[in-house]
Amino acid sequence: QVQLVESGGGLVQAGGSLRLSCAASGRTFSTYAMGWFRQAPGKEREFVAAVSRSGGYTVHADSAKGRFAISRDNAKNTVCLEMNSLKPEDTAVYYCAAAYSSSYSRTYYHSYEYSYWGQGTQVTVSS
Repeated sequence: QVQLVESGGGLVQAGGSLRLSCAASGRTFSTYAMGWFRQAPGKEREFVAAVSRSGGYTVHADSAKGRFAISRDNAKNTVCLEMNSLKPEDTAVYYCAAAYSSSYSRTYYHSYEYSYWGQGTQVTVSS
């Protein structure tokens, strides 16, 4: 099993930046593809970004392209989401998730593909 703990959320003004981190337990972190999702009040959870188990392949939602960047460090069992040029519409609870993958290059877009989830961290962007 994998346990995930997010950190780094907070309140920031529009145009500002935040770096979210997700720490994973266990010795098999490198066998999991990782992803970030978010859920705003009254809305469904949505995909933000994903990274392959190797870290060599990433994908970002259209809303995140050019502003957010996902990365991972398998030696430290962490995955990060660097968020720049934040907008009020980025306000949400951000979740880290893990999907076991036999492929070094595959990324996963859908929440049902992920087996493990963190508790979430709140990001609030003020206008």
